[in-house]
Amino acid sequence: MTKSPLTLGIILFIATMTVFFVVYSFYSGIDYFDISLKANAFVLPVLYAGTAFWSVKSYWNSHRVVSFKDAFKRAFVPMFVGGILSVLSMYAYLNFVDTDSKKLLNYQYVTRQKSELDKEYTSARKILKHQKDIDELDQKYNERLQSFTPEAVKGKDMLTVSHFSGYFAAILIFYVVLSLFFGAFFRTRTVYQETENQE
Repeated sequence: MTKSPLTLGIILFIATMTVFFVVYSFYSGIDYFDISLKANAFVLPVLYAGTAFWSVKSYWNSHRVVSFKDAFKRAFVPMFVGGILSVLSMYAYLNFVDTDSKKLLNYQYVTRQKSELDKEYTSARKILKHQKDIDELDQKYNERLQSFTPEAVKGKDMLTVSHFSGYFAAILIFYVVLSLFFGAFFRTRTVYQETENQE
């Protein structure tokens, strides 16, 4: 059965929010930010790509001719609908419902950034031989440390409208590239069909 792209988008939205609330319910502790990143990097792309593929493939199986535009739409619309609804819902939830989780994510984001800076500094210092280079590295490190002072991080918010817009813009590029791939791959059926008709 071929579902409409909009219906698949709603299903994808429900699946995304399920992942969000599973992570929220079971991992909203000291590793909340890291687990969220892993879910966004590994679970959701597979979920979205799989849904887009299934959407195009089921349409391809039930139609004699599939154009690039049809295949692109069948892949893009579910991902776009699921993605935009998910981003808006997560933004609303973290900014208006559970602001403590928002504070935790912001804190863990800053902590992770500081940890990455320390790691880079330590590994770079080990390989430097000349005192001039070491002094220069120390100076840059101390300058960067200023952005992690309590005054500098106070009110730092990675979950604003502009940040969420930036995240979604990056996600949108993924949707477009994937849809272009599926559009190009599945439109080949049109070529085969036209060849058969000419014969």
